[in-house]
Amino acid sequence: MHGGKRGLVAPQNTFLENIVRRSSETSFLLGNAQIVEWPVVYSNDGFCKLSGYHRAEVMQKSSTCSFMYGELTDKKTIEKIRQIFDNYESNCFEVLLYKKNRTPVWLYMQVAPIRNENDKVVLFLCTFKDITVFKQPIEDETTKGWTKFARLTRALTNNRGTLQQLAPMNKTEVSHKHSRLAEALQLGSDILPQYKQEAPKTPPHIILHYCTFKTTWDWVILILTFYTAIMVPYNVSFKTKQNNLAWLVVDSVVDVIFLVDIVLNFHTTFVGPGGEVISDPKLIRMNYLKTWFVIDLLSCLPYDIINAFENVDEGLSSLFSSLKVVRLLRLGRVARKLDHYLEYGAAVLVLLVCVFGLVAHWLACIWYSIGDYEVIDEATNTIKTDSWLYQLATNIGTPYRYNASGSGQWEGGPSKDTLYISSLYFTMTSLTTIGFGNIAPTTDGEKIFSVAMMMVGSLLYATIFGNVTTIFQQMYTNTNRYHEMLNNVRDFLKLYQVPKGLSERVMDYIVSTWAMSKGIDTEKVLSICPKDMRADICVHLNRQVFNEHPAFRLASDGCLRSLAVEFQTTHCAPGDLIFHAGESVDTLCFVVSGSLEVIQDDEVIAILGKGDVFGDVFWKETTLAHACANVRALTYCDLHVVRREALLKVLEFYTAFANSFSRNLILTCNLRKRIIFRKIADVKKEEEERREQKNEVTLSIPVDHPVRKLFQKFKQQKDIRRGDDGGSSVVTISQITPLQTSLAYVHTENTEGRGSHEAMELKVSTPSQPKAGGGRGGGWMRFKNAAGGGAPPPLPGLEKQLKADKWGENHLHKTDSCDSGITKSDLRIDRAGSSRSPYERSPMDRSPMEQNPFDQTSPGVGRL
Repeated sequence: MHGGKRGLVAPQNTFLENIVRRSSETSFLLGNAQIVEWPVVYSNDGFCKLSGYHRAEVMQKSSTCSFMYGELTDKKTIEKIRQIFDNYESNCFEVLLYKKNRTPVWLYMQVAPIRNENDKVVLFLCTFKDITVFKQPIEDETTKGWTKFARLTRALTNNRGTLQQLAPMNKTEVSHKHSRLAEALQLGSDILPQYKQEAPKTPPHIILHYCTFKTTWDWVILILTFYTAIMVPYNVSFKTKQNNLAWLVVDSVVDVIFLVDIVLNFHTTFVGPGGEVISDPKLIRMNYLKTWFVIDLLSCLPYDIINAFENVDEGLSSLFSSLKVVRLLRLGRVARKLDHYLEYGAAVLVLLVCVFGLVAHWLACIWYSIGDYEVIDEATNTIKTDSWLYQLATNIGTPYRYNASGSGQWEGGPSKDTLYISSLYFTMTSLTTIGFGNIAPTTDGEKIFSVAMMMVGSLLYATIFGNVTTIFQQMYTNTNRYHEMLNNVRDFLKLYQVPKGLSERVMDYIVSTWAMSKGIDTEKVLSICPKDMRADICVHLNRQVFNEHPAFRLASDGCLRSLAVEFQTTHCAPGDLIFHAGESVDTLCFVVSGSLEVIQDDEVIAILGKGDVFGDVFWKETTLAHACANVRALTYCDLHVVRREALLKVLEFYTAFANSFSRNLILTCNLRKRIIFRKIADVKKEEEERREQKNEVTLSIPVDHPVRKLFQKFKQQKDIRRGDDGGSSVVTISQITPLQTSLAYVHTENTEGRGSHEAMELKVSTPSQPKAGGGRGGGWMRFKNAAGGGAPPPLPGLEKQLKADKWGENHLHKTDSCDSGITKSDLRIDRAGSSRSPYERSPMDRSPMEQNPFDQTSPGVGRL
């Protein structure tokens, strides 16, 4: 059951497999196109051998191979390579690079962008070809002073291996290699595969083996195969020539259909050993040529047309017709396809019954041929009366007659239909062990054949009708378990209404797992074996890991056996996550087959293939690591994993091996270490923002600039107006020097020996609504006060009286002196836009509070 009736058809990302298959003879690496410096995410063995670096050392290095640059590397070529990467273009270069041992080598480098399903460039494919032998010898420090002949001789000696590798056998091979290389490294989108998950696709001229057309065609071939298996033995035994035009046309049409089937088989997919659908035309042709082509070709030749000619020797014609019996071998191949559409037991039962009928038909034809051969003695030209044909002719009243006057041959006897029915009747009674006895063998040849037929018949009868249930239980136990498991999974998916996409993934995973394990429980089998045998089996199962990785080369047999027992084999389907970002990394994984991708921050940082190792270096760390990235399977993968505790236990016991293991095992991807990178899209966005900020014009005005001062004054004036709107505004009258004779004096009753007038600061509260006609003076005063920056502090003595009399809460007051010297031009008090002076009101008109505002006994105090 390799993959079920259809094979594995779940969407897979087979990009890495396609690249490896097409570039098997070249060196290449893959770089992430969305991360700064385009780090390497995969390199094949050819590049590692060419450069001298291990795959783990190349990972996360720049795809431009900047780590291989040297003093002789051309700067212009380096710049061109970076431009190609920046512009996501494809091109080729001849560049001088240096191996790990600093040996210079000329390489022919080709760069091609790889796109995903959204037509976005996600990877770069860089291929390399060594062309050192075609370039001039590179001079280094060791060759200085050598002659030209000596340098040339050394260059040829060093590159002899490369010359032998590149030297083809003949001219045809040269052209073939160049054409193949050009095809494999073609930088067009039609040739390069895309990095995406897709269902297995078939070329336009390839037919899927499970499609409706091919299924219908298989039914037609099945019917025609049974027709051929019945008619060909009949025609050969009864020596009938197809003189009837209708039968001749039918047989010719059958031959044409079988010829068409041969052509279709060259263009029909098949299921590979691992359950995968093989759609490669070359593999399909090779598989068909090795299996059924010769038999199909011999069985579909137009033998009936040859028999239709009278001048053809009858024996030779019968020999040709007998070759058509090989078409019966096609029944097994067709039956293997039918069991996918019928219940397996029913299909086998129908097949066995058909085989029983066909065997009876063939034996009937042989039984008649024996009787026809022995009924007439050709030596004496007499008829044998003991033959079953003579007795049958006598019993039914159609005896044989000798035509002496005509052809001189025996004529008459039963008709061919009667002869066939009688022969089939005898064989069926013999095969079923009934044996009525009305037709019985009499000659020695008939008796020998009857004995052989009864032996075959007893076996067939016991097999088909006696032990059908036993045979099913013994032969198809695993198949029944397989179908039972599939039915349980289907019922589960229907019960819980699992989405279609997820359902297909589950079914494909079960089918692929069954194809790999054939339904065998490995743990159950190993538990039966003793400890020593179980260890040997585990070493054999993990031999690929032990042979490929140098870390296990120095391990002893006992160490390998201890390690092998701890290994487990895991089968992963496409899209499965082996590690989630943030979870603990408690296993070390070795990739045996398939490909995986490591995703960090939605970017592919590594692509893992066969021979890679990922996980954590448990033997060097004391803590359990958290996975910094997701590891997802791209195709069906087989992983050999060992848990952290088991590995540390073995390393602790085998200390010598632990040192070698720690030194030689190199992880392709260490999930503990987070890769620090910047996305190209983010860098471009930052560059655009800096470019926009650079283009913006910023207005810078000095602090002492008149325009800035003017705006500050307007702003202060606006703030003052907002304060006026909220209630009353406080206006400050600054202290004036005696030289200006513009002082605001107040008389106090208690001067405490001062004897002189004190200059004080008046805080005047003005109503919020200005008086008419006073806007000019009030506005100028506000502007002047704002520009002046405030008044000086009041005198100490006066401050006490102001606090006592709550002078700050009263309205505007003037001194009681009408000869204070305050003129209209000297004192301008902002009282809602009005201007007051001593000339506007006489001292007699003022209220008592206005005459002495500091008198607390004044009747105006309460009012104020």
